[in-house]
Amino acid sequence: MNRRIRRRIAIGIVLLLLVFGIATGLKVYEYAAGPTGEKDCAANPRFAGPPIAPSLRIVEPPIRLAQRGGTINDASCLNRTSIYGIAKPANEDELRKLVAFAQANGLKLSIAGARHSMGGQAFFTNALVINTGNLKQMSLNETSQVLTVQAGATWHDVLAYLHPRGFSVKVMQAIDLPTVGGSVSVNGHGVDHRAGSLASTVRSLRVMLSDGSVHQVSREQGPELFASVMGGYGLFGIVLDAQIDVVRDVMYQYEQQTIDYHQFPQLFTQKLSQDPYRLMYGHLSTAPGSFLKEMLIYSYRDAPGYQEPIPALKDSSQVALTRFFLNLAKTGGAGQDVKWFAEKRIMPLFRPCYVARSQALKAESCLVSRNQALYGSLGALKTNLPADTEILQEYFVPQDRFVPFIDGVRQVLEQHHAVVLNASVRVVHRGDVQLDYAKADMFSLVLFIDQKVTPEGDRQMTALTQALIDATAQQGGTFYLPYQLDYRSDQLQRAYPGVNAFFALKRKYDPSQLFTNEFYAAYGG
Repeated sequence: MNRRIRRRIAIGIVLLLLVFGIATGLKVYEYAAGPTGEKDCAANPRFAGPPIAPSLRIVEPPIRLAQRGGTINDASCLNRTSIYGIAKPANEDELRKLVAFAQANGLKLSIAGARHSMGGQAFFTNALVINTGNLKQMSLNETSQVLTVQAGATWHDVLAYLHPRGFSVKVMQAIDLPTVGGSVSVNGHGVDHRAGSLASTVRSLRVMLSDGSVHQVSREQGPELFASVMGGYGLFGIVLDAQIDVVRDVMYQYEQQTIDYHQFPQLFTQKLSQDPYRLMYGHLSTAPGSFLKEMLIYSYRDAPGYQEPIPALKDSSQVALTRFFLNLAKTGGAGQDVKWFAEKRIMPLFRPCYVARSQALKAESCLVSRNQALYGSLGALKTNLPADTEILQEYFVPQDRFVPFIDGVRQVLEQHHAVVLNASVRVVHRGDVQLDYAKADMFSLVLFIDQKVTPEGDRQMTALTQALIDATAQQGGTFYLPYQLDYRSDQLQRAYPGVNAFFALKRKYDPSQLFTNEFYAAYGG
């Protein structure tokens, strides 16, 4: 082989390596990059409706609309829906005018916050959608430890407001993206395994009904309406503000351990549910070799003796890295193995820990304020892959049925070849709302599942969801309603035997049925 041939071979190898390197870099960038705008999957127009009548389009609303006509979508990006428009009122007077305008013109009203739901719960075909994003004022009574907060404030806003004042929330959803009003409408819950759902911390609500009247409701004043609005999916009126209990912000010792899922119920009962543990959640493995068997437990316990100032809140430094591993997991197999390894070994290195001077010499000391533990938008969940979307589902099961429940769920997921990106375990308690998802003290399983944005992907997700609901029901469990409307009416009736009474109360308090959404149209209208 002469020198010229060897040189050509060497150049070819270099070019191949260069092409491979560029392709790999582009793929890494694609997996790690966030969306440039709001994701809107057009492939599955589930709720496509007739266009607005021309005469109605020219009716002048009482305030300038943020969007006139067009479409809206939610966090699933699968529910593109034609609407009359979106209004962003600045105060209660503008809200009342919008209610009167909708009544006078035969429009339906839907209430939207962050639109983190996934089944059209925040809108309806051809409705006027009220976005509460401008209503986010707050005031704190430090003596009674009560926060009064308008419905449009996100939990990110709330934590940013409370932190410099030395307070924290008792209950919020596991991510800080949703609005307070949205969390009220779904009776959200989070990682405080002692407090339960948001309803347990809400003292009172102010609600505007379909006639424009405003009512302050609580467990003592208007208890029926209060229990209906909490977890009422925006069907009874517009939540104006809420009075919620807050607690002192303190520092916790963060801990992480790996166990077998069989061990979890006993570990929770004998240790994690007791002092000094204050926050707790778990992640089940999504790797093929240990699928829903190996379990990571994240816990936060009291850190007695801490006397230094509580550090300022820090934004996550691992968003792009987490997004990369989540997208890599969508490839299945080895990608899921890498993602699970990263969660156990790599991501803890980026956790925003604070090491106190008194503990600086202790190995692996990690102190985190309560607010910091709750302060996470999980922007990593927002991806930029046009062929995929990510679907949340949640199931609740009695605590003594956890192991057979997980075994049944694993079987269903494997039979349906589901690509599970994350599987979280939390704790919920029985509440006092009309549409309660927890019939007793329960464990919840939150699944984050990849779905292809195709009609076939949609059909597969519907079949998977119905099979998971049946597997949960076999263990005496229920499912959460803010997500895709893939369940049958008989499954809804079985999980929520009081749902017909709930819909009857909706018609009692909203006789004109002004407030509606796709959930109500599908199951209660």
